[in-house]
Amino acid sequence: MPRLFLFLLLLLAVIFLRTHHASVDFTRQPPRPLVYTYHDGPESHPQQVHVSLVGKNYMKVSWVTDETKVLSIVNYGKTPGKYDSSATGNSTSYRYFFYTSGEIHHVTIGPLDPATTYYYRCGGSGPEFSFRTPPVSFPIAFVVVGDLGQTEWTSSTLDHINASDYDVLLLPGDLSYADTQQPLWDSFGRLVEPYASRRPWMVTEGNHEQEIFPIIYPNGFKAYNARWPMPYEESGSNSNLYYSFDVVGTHIIMLGSYTNFNVDSDQYKWLANDLAKVDRSITPWLIVLLHAPWYNSNMAHQGEGESMRLAMEEMLYESGVDVVFSGHVHAYERFARVYDNNAAPCGPIYITIGDGGNREGLAMTYKEPSPSISLYREASFGHGRLRIMNETHAHWSWHRNDDYASVVADDVWLESLSSSPACAQNIKRKVSQHDEL
Repeated sequence: MPRLFLFLLLLLAVIFLRTHHASVDFTRQPPRPLVYTYHDGPESHPQQVHVSLVGKNYMKVSWVTDETKVLSIVNYGKTPGKYDSSATGNSTSYRYFFYTSGEIHHVTIGPLDPATTYYYRCGGSGPEFSFRTPPVSFPIAFVVVGDLGQTEWTSSTLDHINASDYDVLLLPGDLSYADTQQPLWDSFGRLVEPYASRRPWMVTEGNHEQEIFPIIYPNGFKAYNARWPMPYEESGSNSNLYYSFDVVGTHIIMLGSYTNFNVDSDQYKWLANDLAKVDRSITPWLIVLLHAPWYNSNMAHQGEGESMRLAMEEMLYESGVDVVFSGHVHAYERFARVYDNNAAPCGPIYITIGDGGNREGLAMTYKEPSPSISLYREASFGHGRLRIMNETHAHWSWHRNDDYASVVADDVWLESLSSSPACAQNIKRKVSQHDEL
């Protein structure tokens, strides 16, 4: 009887998730097959290795082992094969219906020197990895890519990303597209390991990370939280679904489109507090990432970010956010500086970059005519690069995947709002008003 009950629950879960993720409101390309990866090493050897920033001059190293009795230890140093430092952390595992994860290890190492290559080994055995820490000052280069998945499109995007160096990768949601098929989390981790083990990857959740099933897993995000913990506690957040961090004169806020964001929510209160603490003389650039776009002229996912925009847009505008990146829509679109659906010289630039390579295909249809605030839009796979040159200027470029080469299809120079006399004065005035309150 218990087995029959579990089988019926699993069947209901499959039906629920297929219905929940069905997309019938826009035109897609035909789906592509998954690129599934396998672990062929000993059970004690690390796999799915990735690194992330955690506090100033520290890095978190995460990996999975099939064997449970492996130490959560990272040995590291500045010379290949010579490790003069070590750190220990902790491990966890989780169950999801009939699936049990491997042992998931997380170790924070540091303090680390900036702009330095470190060589490291996880768990005391297996191959040596290396990463480079971000620089201490400008310039800094970010890769921005959303909705990765694991198809040949994904592989192409990752190859193009790897063709040019960068310091930090930012991912606004939808990582593995596991959608409760837990082995796909393992496959995704192995697919991105050659890249995510070399540079810090900072992520936030998308709808495909939810994996909610009523009664059994009502809160969702079980796999995501266990495998990809971000530095939320360091930023005063009480949830891995939203957090912030600083790197080289840039304050980056990762918001959660799929957790409460109304004015009474913890996320809203945390965001207000986080923005109030931003010092633009120290971090002249202010960037936000979230999954469901607030501005979107594609037929896909129309209006899905509207309630969050109504709740939070004014806060971002008054704080002088420079750029807002989103995913979800499987295409690229760059807007003008916008506030409340109108062009605004002191508003954020909104960019949709949900074109990393997911299995569902591109969202091919846009609204016509194009709204005046939409400056460039294209349904192609690719990735973006934001190179912040100094306190005042940055260069944004979108690189289309053209099978054999990464083609720069759209680019623009940006001026930080904190360096614009009119906007900076506006920011300071509104911050003062908030302080008085």
